[in-house]
Amino acid sequence: MRRHPELLLLLLLFPQPLLAGAVEIVFAELRWSGGEWQPTVTLRHADSGWEHYADAWRIVSTDGTVLSHRTLYHPHVEEQPFTRSGPGFTLPIDTSRATVEAHDTVHGWSADRLEVDVALPSGPRWLIQDNR
Repeated sequence: MRRHPELLLLLLLFPQPLLAGAVEIVFAELRWSGGEWQPTVTLRHADSGWEHYADAWRIVSTDGTVLSHRTLYHPHVEEQPFTRSGPGFTLPIDTSRATVEAHDTVHGWSADRLEVDVALPSGPRWLIQDNR
């Protein structure tokens, strides 16, 4: 069996570009303010530069309508995880749930999704701030 020490050296020296996977949603917070929900989302991704980085997140209603969308215009190689706020939104009548989705430039929309229910104070990886 032939060994490849040069491959091991490359893996040790450059782990992020070779091992970067899909973007992960670490946490989401929805804060009620001014008659709408103000979202803040924290993502983690092994951004390796312009060729592979987390470039967006969105909040989608149960029927698939995009309620809020935040484009991320540059890699966050040195800032992981990172948190960004997005535009406010209202939920459709008769629903209290929405789903947070994240996107990267290589894998597209991640299989890691986060369902949030604004009728509850918190859940795994999310928090609601409703001071009405």
